[in-house]
Amino acid sequence: MSLAIAIEEFNERRRAGRRLTARFVDVRRQFGWHDGMLLPGTTMQISFLKDLVAMRTPTSPFTFLNYLHEQGRLSDFINLKTFFPTRREFHGYLSWAASRIDLPVTYGTRATRIDWNGGRFEVTLESVVDGSETRIAARHVVIGAGGRPVLPQGIVPGDRVFHNHQLLNSLAGLPSRPHGSFLVVGSGQSAAEVAAYLHDSYPDADVHASFRRFGYSPADDTPYANRIFDPEAVDEFYTAPPELKQQLLDYHWQTNYSAVDADLIKDLYRREYDENTRGVRRLIVHRVTGIEQLSEGPDGVTVTLRDLGNRGSATLEVDAVVFATGFRPADTRAMLGPSIDGSSSFDGDLPIVERDYRLRLRSVPERIFLNGGVQHSHGLTSSLLSNVAVRAADILRAITDEQPDQPAGRQGSPAAIRTDPR
Repeated sequence: MSLAIAIEEFNERRRAGRRLTARFVDVRRQFGWHDGMLLPGTTMQISFLKDLVAMRTPTSPFTFLNYLHEQGRLSDFINLKTFFPTRREFHGYLSWAASRIDLPVTYGTRATRIDWNGGRFEVTLESVVDGSETRIAARHVVIGAGGRPVLPQGIVPGDRVFHNHQLLNSLAGLPSRPHGSFLVVGSGQSAAEVAAYLHDSYPDADVHASFRRFGYSPADDTPYANRIFDPEAVDEFYTAPPELKQQLLDYHWQTNYSAVDADLIKDLYRREYDENTRGVRRLIVHRVTGIEQLSEGPDGVTVTLRDLGNRGSATLEVDAVVFATGFRPADTRAMLGPSIDGSSSFDGDLPIVERDYRLRLRSVPERIFLNGGVQHSHGLTSSLLSNVAVRAADILRAITDEQPDQPAGRQGSPAAIRTDPR
């Protein structure tokens, strides 16, 4: 979306015949943003100023502030005295922005393969509705493939066993709740939010929380640590030697991953403590534990939690198990057809990416850009909202600065592909 807005605003400054054409495809059937985790009261963890455009063009009509103005809520939001809107409101902002973009977007479509044919890219698209295939040609391709939900090895998803990104829909589809009990696996922000939501929304149910560490760890959102998300930090990270890159990722991992907002940690601890004082336990924390066995049946899930210090195990009968166990980047290699030699484009499983986000390709003269999935090369900010506006500007600049003069009607056409199932 940020790239689409950048292209539209770029075209406004260009005369007819010199404007970029673009087409976007999205595997989802309609726009959505973390729909399964739009829990009541949950807030953004980054400032609203890091919206789709403000870090690139703060005067853009696509800013979050302009959205508030058009909704008649600007004064009311100011009175909240916060930088962090609720996720529901930010979803409203993103939906509003999506509805204002004029570039064509095809939903319910999956990009399955990219080939090089006749001096241009040819992208194969598959409808998620009927499986029919079409092909589009483009001079440049931008892939925003997002992440894939991760489940522990051996865990098979089902009606009662699911990843947290599907939480709300999966809970709505539970066939029954005979046990009055849930298990949440994970130690990050999403896991803590799910535990709190289940505890609030199902007052007749026990909520078990299992994680491999001793307790939830607080996220580091202090000002100096947050500089790792500044646009300038991308240059510093990209030019750092490999060993320093890894050190920086390790040092600052808890700014975003496997960490929880401190206020939420305190809230959950108070709940558990209060229940202890009353002798009524509904929030039960199983620290330093892992899943030894899990079996899903039609009426529930039987789970054996093993103490990682070999101090015994406990078996639970629950109505559902929610795995808040993160995501991994999509494998870009799977999208390259046999006509594109990607042998020099990857280091093991990791793509080799230039500073302007283009995949290193020596077999074709044009470029494929990775709009995400480059944390190893561009730093922690590459997987978050913090830098989307600046990254879109970087990609667009790479396309337009090197674009040769062409007669009207032959302008290059970038195709943007978003295949993130979230």
